[in-house]
Amino acid sequence: MKKILISALFGLTLTVSCVNLDIPPKNTVTSADLLSNEAGMDIYMARMYSLMPFEDFKYQSKWGVNFNGWLNSSGIEGTGEAVGRDDIVRAFTGEDEPYWSRAFSLLREANFLIENLPAYRSAYPEVTYNHYLGEAYYVRATVFYAMARRFGGIPLVTRVIAYPDAADRLEVPRASERETWDRILADFDTAAELMQPRSIKSGYSNRYVALAFKSQAMLYAGCVAKYNQTVSGRLTGLGQKTGVRVMGFGDDEWEAASKKYFTEAYKAAREVMADGGYSLYKKKWEAGNPEAQYQNMVDMFSDASSPENIYVHEYLYPTTTHGYDAYNVPYIFRAPLSSGTCPTLDFVELFDGFDRYPDGTIKVTDGNSNSQGNYLLFDSPMEFFKNAEPRLRAYVIFPDDIFRKTAIEIRAGVYTGPVPIKPLMDDYSYAGAEKKYQDLPAFKNKTLHLGSTPTENNSTNELKAAGFNEAPAGANGPFYSSAESAITGFIGRKWLNPDDKSEIGEGKSAQHYVLMRYGEVLLNAAEAAVELALAGEAAPDGADLLQVATDAVNEIRERAGAQLLAGRIQATDAGRNIVRKERRKELGFERSVKWDLRRWRVNHYDGRDGFWGETRDKNRFSNNSRFRFRGLYPFYSTEAKKYFFDAFFTTWVSNRTFEYNVIDYYFAIPGNEVVKSPVIDQQPNR
Repeated sequence: MKKILISALFGLTLTVSCVNLDIPPKNTVTSADLLSNEAGMDIYMARMYSLMPFEDFKYQSKWGVNFNGWLNSSGIEGTGEAVGRDDIVRAFTGEDEPYWSRAFSLLREANFLIENLPAYRSAYPEVTYNHYLGEAYYVRATVFYAMARRFGGIPLVTRVIAYPDAADRLEVPRASERETWDRILADFDTAAELMQPRSIKSGYSNRYVALAFKSQAMLYAGCVAKYNQTVSGRLTGLGQKTGVRVMGFGDDEWEAASKKYFTEAYKAAREVMADGGYSLYKKKWEAGNPEAQYQNMVDMFSDASSPENIYVHEYLYPTTTHGYDAYNVPYIFRAPLSSGTCPTLDFVELFDGFDRYPDGTIKVTDGNSNSQGNYLLFDSPMEFFKNAEPRLRAYVIFPDDIFRKTAIEIRAGVYTGPVPIKPLMDDYSYAGAEKKYQDLPAFKNKTLHLGSTPTENNSTNELKAAGFNEAPAGANGPFYSSAESAITGFIGRKWLNPDDKSEIGEGKSAQHYVLMRYGEVLLNAAEAAVELALAGEAAPDGADLLQVATDAVNEIRERAGAQLLAGRIQATDAGRNIVRKERRKELGFERSVKWDLRRWRVNHYDGRDGFWGETRDKNRFSNNSRFRFRGLYPFYSTEAKKYFFDAFFTTWVSNRTFEYNVIDYYFAIPGNEVVKSPVIDQQPNR
């Protein structure tokens, strides 16, 4: 029997061995399947774009580029735009998941397409083939750019690395920072040259998308080349393993490099302006009508047909969604969290429409500072903001303003003491920032009433006697024992879905995210123009650089409902700061400011007087390496039957402080990558 079985098995083996096994499995997708037809290319492009390092609703700076979106909030990275309730509120000094391994995975996809698509060139019309190839260069430029502004010089992997292979083919050392930015420039240029002027399909890029992002990237490169030189000790250095200048630019190259990159930023932005066919969103805008101007700017972030949108990340309910509303709506809409983005008074003070003290801060008393005189009184909280820029109102929910057809009640507390009312705090300086309202004698002697929780009512005898029948802190706080409230006196409006019929909840939001818009291109052109004028350079297109900058800023300001500039921007630091300040205002909460502060090199203590895009006394919000931000808090006076505002640091639940040092302008290379590689250098000063 054993012999029979063995013989049978041997015969089976012989039979099988005669079958041709050199055929691809039917469940394997080949390069030809994907690259030889448009349906396959749709799959390939979807794969690449799903891995792009876009900073939208699926990005949070603490987590990094991991497409999570958990607790997603805007402007909370120590930029002064906002603070929030969670521990993710911290200075942008690194990401929990460094953008390194994910970057090289996507680079492989782009390089594979560049190397292999030519084999299928005959399958497409020439313009279509070129466009697909241009998309690959655009993806590669975007990845290199995302890495460069985090790490400086990076391994410029421009080929598919085969494995296994010879050791010298597997290792790619970090290039110099100059070589890195030159490669980014070259790839964006190649992409723009190859791609069509309009996206061939929804979600794809095009020539003007590439040019717009090129202008942004080259602004970054120009600033690094120039402003690294202004940092104490010069922020530059050579890698220990290779001797390559992986951070910064050499003494003999920074000036020429900065001029080159600012020129390229200017040229790219101007081409988009001249030929792209985009314009500022003004569908509901009316001259002299602040209400229309406000509504126009609210609508521009939710209108998918906006002529300002250059590139957007689209979402679709219920298949591809996000949770921005679930984490950032006012407390009364809580589902499951709220108030993740609370704009600061420091941000609000950038805008027109407020009475001010001699030092430029917003006026809340009749004295010469907020520690002098008596509080100014208002019939309603909104009266305080009656002259505020419509743009600001579109970005920030003011106390008692309307959102989702509901008045958003924000109140810090109720004051039952006599009038006139003196400033509540005895020290409004940074040194006194640790004090809390619940520590004040007025709170302890029950003339100042605060809400500890969202459900606290007016059960105290003092409030009943004063005839006040509402919760002290109103419906949305701030509450002194709960961070889920308007802890700055404001709540962010930008990016929230204004439709009162839409459902709020995790994974239930589907509004799109505008990753690049025409307003930023105008500001890119303006900033590059001023930088070129400061360097003594002429406009490459023969235009008047300073007039270009002035016109761009005024176009932005007109749409915003702000005052136009009184004169032309000048080729001075003050002129440059006008553009920087406008950028901080217009692009607030759009993931831009944290990168701007890095490239301007103004985030560390020595440079912090230019933190706001204008010269300010840095000691107003810091007196050492750490810094903090302020809120504007409405209180109701039962005696006066009016509201007053107090401007103080955000000390309700915790003292949000931030720290940013020179070393933080370059993130550390992941330690495991440095240890295992003979050619990957760590940052010189780490």
